[in-house]
Amino acid sequence: MRQCGRTALPFVAVFLLAPFCLVHCLGSASPAWSQPAKSGARSTKKQQPAAAPAPQVRYGTDGLPGPVLEMREAILSAVRSGRIEDLRHAWEFNELKPDLGVPSVGDPVAYWKQVSGDGEGREILAALAEILDAGYVTLPLGPDLENNRVYVWPYFAEVPLGALTPPQEVELLRLVPPAAVKAMREAGKYTFWRIAIGADGTWHSFRREP
Repeated sequence: MRQCGRTALPFVAVFLLAPFCLVHCLGSASPAWSQPAKSGARSTKKQQPAAAPAPQVRYGTDGLPGPVLEMREAILSAVRSGRIEDLRHAWEFNELKPDLGVPSVGDPVAYWKQVSGDGEGREILAALAEILDAGYVTLPLGPDLENNRVYVWPYFAEVPLGALTPPQEVELLRLVPPAAVKAMREAGKYTFWRIAIGADGTWHSFRREP
Protein backbone atom coordinates (compact mmCIF):
# COMPACT_ATOMS: atom_id res chain seq x y z
CA MET A 1 0.00 0.00 0.00
CA ARG A 2 2.82 2.45 0.77
CA GLN A 3 4.31 1.89 -2.63
CA CYS A 4 1.03 2.61 -4.39
CA GLY A 5 0.55 5.82 -2.37
CA ARG A 6 3.98 7.15 -3.37
CA THR A 7 3.43 6.57 -7.07
CA ALA A 8 -0.01 8.21 -7.03
CA LEU A 9 1.19 11.57 -5.65
CA PRO A 10 3.13 12.78 -8.71
CA PHE A 11 0.23 11.82 -10.97
CA VAL A 12 -2.22 13.77 -8.81
CA ALA A 13 0.08 16.83 -8.75
CA VAL A 14 0.35 16.89 -12.56
CA PHE A 15 -3.44 16.57 -12.84
CA LEU A 16 -3.97 19.52 -10.50
CA LEU A 17 -1.38 21.76 -12.23
CA ALA A 18 -2.70 21.16 -15.77
CA PRO A 19 -5.64 23.66 -15.60
CA PHE A 20 -3.36 26.37 -14.19
CA CYS A 21 -0.85 25.94 -17.03
CA LEU A 22 -3.62 25.95 -19.62
CA VAL A 23 -5.08 29.23 -18.31
CA HIS A 24 -1.63 30.82 -18.13
CA CYS A 25 -0.72 29.87 -21.69
CA LEU A 26 -4.01 31.02 -23.18
CA GLY A 27 -3.82 34.32 -21.32
CA SER A 28 -0.36 35.17 -22.64
CA ALA A 29 -1.06 34.23 -26.30
CA SER A 30 -3.58 36.78 -27.46
CA PRO A 31 -5.04 36.23 -30.97
CA ALA A 32 -3.99 38.56 -33.73
CA TRP A 33 -7.45 40.10 -34.01
CA SER A 34 -7.44 41.10 -30.35
CA GLN A 35 -4.15 43.03 -30.57
CA PRO A 36 -4.51 46.80 -31.01
CA ALA A 37 -3.51 48.19 -34.41
CA LYS A 38 -0.13 49.86 -34.56
CA SER A 39 -0.40 53.59 -34.64
CA GLY A 40 1.26 55.50 -37.42
CA ALA A 41 1.12 52.62 -39.92
CA ARG A 42 2.08 53.82 -43.35
CA SER A 43 -0.23 53.25 -46.27
CA THR A 44 1.30 51.34 -49.17
CA LYS A 45 -0.81 53.28 -51.70
CA LYS A 46 1.20 56.08 -53.28
CA GLN A 47 -0.46 59.38 -54.01
CA GLN A 48 -0.47 60.37 -57.67
CA PRO A 49 1.18 63.75 -58.36
CA ALA A 50 -1.21 66.48 -59.43
CA ALA A 51 -1.15 67.30 -63.12
CA ALA A 52 0.56 70.58 -63.94
CA PRO A 53 -1.88 73.27 -65.07
CA ALA A 54 -1.78 74.25 -68.74
CA PRO A 55 0.11 77.52 -69.39
CA GLN A 56 -1.94 80.64 -70.00
CA VAL A 57 -2.48 81.55 -73.64
CA ARG A 58 -1.79 85.19 -74.55
CA TYR A 59 -2.32 87.17 -77.73
CA GLY A 60 -0.79 90.27 -79.26
CA THR A 61 2.45 91.92 -78.17
CA ASP A 62 1.50 94.03 -75.14
CA GLY A 63 2.83 91.47 -72.65
CA LEU A 64 6.14 90.86 -74.41
CA PRO A 65 9.44 92.25 -73.02
CA GLY A 66 11.37 94.70 -75.17
CA PRO A 67 14.11 92.24 -76.25
CA VAL A 68 11.49 89.72 -77.34
CA LEU A 69 9.70 92.38 -79.37
CA GLU A 70 12.97 93.33 -81.09
CA MET A 71 13.77 89.75 -82.08
CA ARG A 72 10.20 89.13 -83.22
CA GLU A 73 10.30 92.26 -85.34
CA ALA A 74 13.64 91.25 -86.90
CA ILE A 75 12.11 87.93 -87.93
CA LEU A 76 8.93 89.53 -89.26
CA SER A 77 10.99 92.04 -91.21
CA ALA A 78 12.39 89.14 -93.23
CA VAL A 79 8.87 87.79 -93.63
CA ARG A 80 7.64 91.08 -95.07
CA SER A 81 10.57 91.29 -97.48
CA GLY A 82 9.72 87.91 -98.97
CA ARG A 83 13.43 87.00 -99.05
CA ILE A 84 14.62 84.15 -96.88
CA GLU A 85 18.14 85.61 -97.03
CA ASP A 86 16.95 88.48 -94.85
CA LEU A 87 16.26 86.01 -92.03
CA ARG A 88 20.02 85.60 -91.67
CA HIS A 89 20.13 89.01 -89.93
CA ALA A 90 18.00 87.73 -87.04
CA TRP A 91 19.98 84.48 -87.03
CA GLU A 92 23.26 86.34 -86.56
CA PHE A 93 21.97 88.13 -83.45
CA ASN A 94 22.61 84.98 -81.41
CA GLU A 95 26.04 83.87 -80.26
CA LEU A 96 24.51 80.42 -79.69
CA LYS A 97 22.54 79.70 -82.85
CA PRO A 98 18.88 78.64 -82.70
CA ASP A 99 17.97 74.97 -82.64
CA LEU A 100 16.51 74.02 -86.03
CA GLY A 101 15.64 70.46 -85.04
CA VAL A 102 18.47 68.84 -87.01
CA PRO A 103 21.92 67.69 -85.77
CA SER A 104 23.96 70.39 -87.54
CA VAL A 105 23.25 73.21 -89.97
CA GLY A 106 26.07 74.94 -91.81
CA ASP A 107 24.09 77.56 -93.69
CA PRO A 108 20.58 78.12 -92.27
CA VAL A 109 19.36 79.85 -95.43
CA ALA A 110 20.34 76.86 -97.56
CA TYR A 111 18.61 74.56 -95.09
CA TRP A 112 15.40 76.62 -95.11
CA LYS A 113 15.33 76.60 -98.90
CA GLN A 114 15.86 72.85 -98.87
CA VAL A 115 12.92 72.10 -96.57
CA SER A 116 10.64 74.74 -98.09
CA GLY A 117 8.04 73.39 -100.50
CA ASP A 118 8.70 76.13 -103.07
CA GLY A 119 12.49 75.75 -102.93
CA GLU A 120 13.02 79.44 -102.19
CA GLY A 121 12.19 79.53 -98.50
CA ARG A 122 8.94 81.42 -98.90
CA GLU A 123 6.95 78.61 -97.31
CA ILE A 124 9.17 79.00 -94.24
CA LEU A 125 8.50 82.74 -94.15
CA ALA A 126 4.77 82.09 -94.44
CA ALA A 127 4.92 79.63 -91.54
CA LEU A 128 6.76 82.20 -89.41
CA ALA A 129 4.13 84.82 -90.22
CA GLU A 130 1.30 82.48 -89.23
CA ILE A 131 2.75 81.17 -85.98
CA LEU A 132 3.98 84.57 -84.76
CA ASP A 133 0.50 85.94 -85.35
CA ALA A 134 -1.03 83.16 -83.23
CA GLY A 135 -1.28 83.09 -79.46
CA TYR A 136 1.74 82.24 -77.35
CA VAL A 137 2.58 80.81 -73.94
CA THR A 138 5.30 81.69 -71.44
CA LEU A 139 7.37 78.89 -69.93
CA PRO A 140 9.92 78.99 -67.08
CA LEU A 141 13.52 78.66 -68.21
CA GLY A 142 15.11 78.59 -64.75
CA PRO A 143 14.46 79.00 -61.01
CA ASP A 144 13.93 82.75 -61.28
CA LEU A 145 10.47 82.94 -62.83
CA GLU A 146 10.56 86.73 -63.01
CA ASN A 147 13.63 86.99 -65.24
CA ASN A 148 14.15 83.59 -66.88
CA ARG A 149 11.28 82.94 -69.28
CA VAL A 150 10.85 81.68 -72.81
CA TYR A 151 8.02 82.67 -75.14
CA VAL A 152 6.69 79.93 -77.42
CA TRP A 153 4.59 80.38 -80.56
CA PRO A 154 2.11 78.95 -81.32
CA TYR A 155 0.59 77.90 -78.03
CA PHE A 156 -0.63 74.61 -79.56
CA ALA A 157 2.91 73.29 -79.06
CA GLU A 158 2.48 73.44 -75.27
CA VAL A 159 -1.29 73.00 -74.75
CA PRO A 160 -3.05 69.60 -74.94
CA LEU A 161 -4.95 69.43 -78.22
CA GLY A 162 -7.83 67.65 -76.51
CA ALA A 163 -8.38 70.71 -74.28
CA LEU A 164 -8.82 73.20 -77.13
CA THR A 165 -12.00 75.24 -77.22
CA PRO A 166 -13.97 75.55 -80.50
CA PRO A 167 -12.46 79.00 -81.24
CA GLN A 168 -8.98 77.60 -80.59
CA GLU A 169 -9.68 74.70 -82.95
CA VAL A 170 -10.49 77.28 -85.63
CA GLU A 171 -7.13 78.96 -84.92
CA LEU A 172 -5.37 75.62 -85.36
CA LEU A 173 -7.17 75.05 -88.67
CA ARG A 174 -5.82 78.40 -89.86
CA LEU A 175 -2.31 76.97 -89.47
CA VAL A 176 -2.75 73.44 -90.79
CA PRO A 177 -5.34 71.63 -92.94
CA PRO A 178 -8.01 69.36 -91.38
CA ALA A 179 -6.14 66.19 -92.33
CA ALA A 180 -3.07 67.41 -90.43
CA VAL A 181 -5.19 68.30 -87.39
CA LYS A 182 -6.67 64.81 -87.42
CA ALA A 183 -3.20 63.28 -87.58
CA MET A 184 -2.09 65.47 -84.67
CA ARG A 185 -5.02 64.33 -82.55
CA GLU A 186 -4.24 60.71 -83.31
CA ALA A 187 -0.58 61.29 -82.41
CA GLY A 188 -1.57 63.25 -79.30
CA LYS A 189 0.72 66.18 -80.03
CA TYR A 190 1.28 69.24 -82.21
CA THR A 191 3.51 68.47 -85.20
CA PHE A 192 3.98 71.74 -87.07
CA TRP A 193 6.42 74.66 -86.82
CA ARG A 194 7.15 76.32 -83.50
CA ILE A 195 9.47 79.13 -82.43
CA ALA A 196 10.85 80.04 -79.00
CA ILE A 197 12.40 83.37 -77.93
CA GLY A 198 13.89 83.99 -74.49
CA ALA A 199 12.99 86.97 -72.32
CA ASP A 200 16.42 88.45 -73.07
CA GLY A 201 15.75 88.32 -76.82
CA THR A 202 17.68 85.11 -77.49
CA TRP A 203 16.21 83.15 -80.39
CA HIS A 204 16.27 79.66 -78.89
CA SER A 205 14.65 77.50 -81.55
CA PHE A 206 12.69 77.32 -84.78
CA ARG A 207 11.84 73.80 -85.78
CA ARG A 208 9.11 71.56 -87.04
CA GLU A 209 7.90 69.24 -84.29
CA PRO A 210 8.29 65.54 -85.23
